[in-house]
Amino acid sequence: MQLSLSYKTVSTHRPMILSITGVLLVLFVLLSLVTGAYTISVPEVLHILGAKLGLPAQGVAEEKMAVLWTIRFPRVLLGVLVGGSLTVAGACLQGLFRNPLVEPAIIGVSSGSALFAVIVIVFSSSIGWQLRSLFGAFALPLAAFFGGLLNTFLAYRLASKAGKTDISILILAGVAINALSAALIGLVIYYGDDNAIRNFTFWSLGSLGGASWNKLYIVGSFIILATTVMMSFPKSLNALAVGESEAFHMGIHVQKVKYLVLFFSALAVGAGVSVTGAIGFVGLVVPHLVRMMIGSDHRTLLPVAFLLGAILMLVADIVSRLIVAPAELSIGIITALIGAPFFISILLNFKRQRIL
Repeated sequence: MQLSLSYKTVSTHRPMILSITGVLLVLFVLLSLVTGAYTISVPEVLHILGAKLGLPAQGVAEEKMAVLWTIRFPRVLLGVLVGGSLTVAGACLQGLFRNPLVEPAIIGVSSGSALFAVIVIVFSSSIGWQLRSLFGAFALPLAAFFGGLLNTFLAYRLASKAGKTDISILILAGVAINALSAALIGLVIYYGDDNAIRNFTFWSLGSLGGASWNKLYIVGSFIILATTVMMSFPKSLNALAVGESEAFHMGIHVQKVKYLVLFFSALAVGAGVSVTGAIGFVGLVVPHLVRMMIGSDHRTLLPVAFLLGAILMLVADIVSRLIVAPAELSIGIITALIGAPFFISILLNFKRQRIL
C-alpha cells in the first residue's frame, strides 16, 4: 500500500520534476557552449543556432560560428547522449538485479567495449581493415558493442543458476572480468606503436574531445535506439522490484526482459565508449541519487536519470576544460573523483544497515 501511494505521489509531480530537470539541462547546455578558451557569449550562441535554422545572424564572426558549430556543439550533444545513456543503463541494470551497486563498468560492459575498440585500433591493418571493409564507419561502434555484450553475458552466466542471479557473484565476476580485460588491453597495446599507446590513454581516462558530427551521427543512432528501448521497460522493472516470481505471476516475461536490458545496455555503453573511452561511475551515482530524491518508480526514474546523467556529464566536461585551462583534463578523472567517494558511502551505508 505504501509503495502504491509513493508511486501515485511521484506520478502527480512527474511533469514538474521533468520540467525542472529539463530546464536545468538546457542551462548547462548553454553554459557548456559558452565555456572554452575562445569566448562566445550566450546571445552569440543563440544567433549562431538561429542562423543554422535559417534566421539571419548579424554581427557574429565566422570564426566563432566555426568553433561553436564544428567543435562545441557536437561535443555537447555527445556529452548529453553518453551521459544520459550511461545513467539509463545503470538504472535499468540496478532495477533488473535489485541492487544499487550494479552499473555498466562494474559488471564489465565498459572494459569489454574498450578492449574490442582497442583491438580494432591497434590492429587497424588486419582485423580493423577487415571490419571496416564489411561495416564501414560502423566497425568501431559494433566492435565495442560486441565486447561489452560478451563481458556482460559472461558475468551474467557466471552469476546465474536456475534462472536466478546472485548479485554478490555478479559483482565479483565483474571484478574478475574487468581485471582480465585490462590485462588483455595491456597485451594488445604491447604490440602497438606510439600512436596506439596514446589511444590507450584516451580509452582509459575518457574524453569528449574526439566529438565530431560524423562520429555523432554514427554513434548517436546506436545510443538513441538503445536508450529508447531501455526506457520502454518501466512497468517490467517496477514489477521486478518486488521479486522475479511475483513479476512472472504479473505477466512479465522475466528472462526476455533480462536479455533485452543486458543487450541494449551493452549497445548503449559500447557505442559511447567507442568515441569517448571508458567513463566510470556515471551509471552508478545518478540512478542512486534519483532514487533517493523521487523513489523507485521507473516511469519517472528513467527519464529523470537520463536528464541528470546528461547534466553530470556536462558539468564534468566543463570542469575538465576549466581546471587546467588552456589544457584539458580527462573527463574520466572528474567522474571518478565524484563517483568513487559516493560508491564508498554506499558501501558504508550497507555496512551500517547490516550491523543494525
